[in-house]
Amino acid sequence: MTSSGTTASGSFGTSGIPGAGPSGSPDVQGTPAAQRPRGLLRSGFGLIGPRHGRHVLSVDQVDSLALPIGDDGVVIGVDAGGQPAVLGLNRPTPYDVVLIGGLWTAQVLALRAAATGARVAVETGRAQAWMQMVHAMGGGQNGMSVHDVGRVPPQGASAGNPVLVVRDCGMRPPRGRVVAGPWQSILTLLPYLSPVAPRLLRQARLVGVQRVSPDEAAEIGRALALPRDDVDSLPTLTDGVTLWCADRDRQYVMTQPTDAETGLFGTPRRMD
Repeated sequence: MTSSGTTASGSFGTSGIPGAGPSGSPDVQGTPAAQRPRGLLRSGFGLIGPRHGRHVLSVDQVDSLALPIGDDGVVIGVDAGGQPAVLGLNRPTPYDVVLIGGLWTAQVLALRAAATGARVAVETGRAQAWMQMVHAMGGGQNGMSVHDVGRVPPQGASAGNPVLVVRDCGMRPPRGRVVAGPWQSILTLLPYLSPVAPRLLRQARLVGVQRVSPDEAAEIGRALALPRDDVDSLPTLTDGVTLWCADRDRQYVMTQPTDAETGLFGTPRRMD
């Protein structure tokens, strides 16, 4: 039994706790009770917010604050200055892209688009050329599917579920059942210039051109209103280099594969 206001060992009273007397009375170590909570916080029993000067900016300093915010999308390579070249494929508006080039570049773009979270649907007459990539991505369970020409089903694209449809249908691709729409971009691969190319170039928002013959370069130059220097350079482009054209903007981009991409697709090449 204990008297009122005291406690035996093991009970929930306070008389056995050092410094538990009236507020402000010292404990056995001489620390006032009013200061004890601050000491407990600093010992790990709680958190102290950012109260240091290094976390604060004055009004005059705000203008000097800069954040490295740039375009988002798929890194398709580096430009002439060695800076990353980014292609925004996931858009709320229809976006048609035409690539006059090789299968290697189209597959790298498709793989990188899938890595950013887009679903990729491939419409092709050479499914075997894409199956290694499908298997590497988990047998189609990770957002990539391959379909015969004219057999691509509706994809149900949305802001949270963007889609890239790759049309690898040869030199004369038929009109597709699935067209560009909100959050669904279309990439049409043409190995060479063909009779249907002018129509596709006119409707495309972006055109990529890899190495072509001088005659093809001249025709592409007329269709895209390219300067003479660009027309002359197209037959001399090395493997992995693409001239991307959008309206009046032009940019040469070198696509450099990662080790994983080299293991899947080999080194950059224009011919398949």
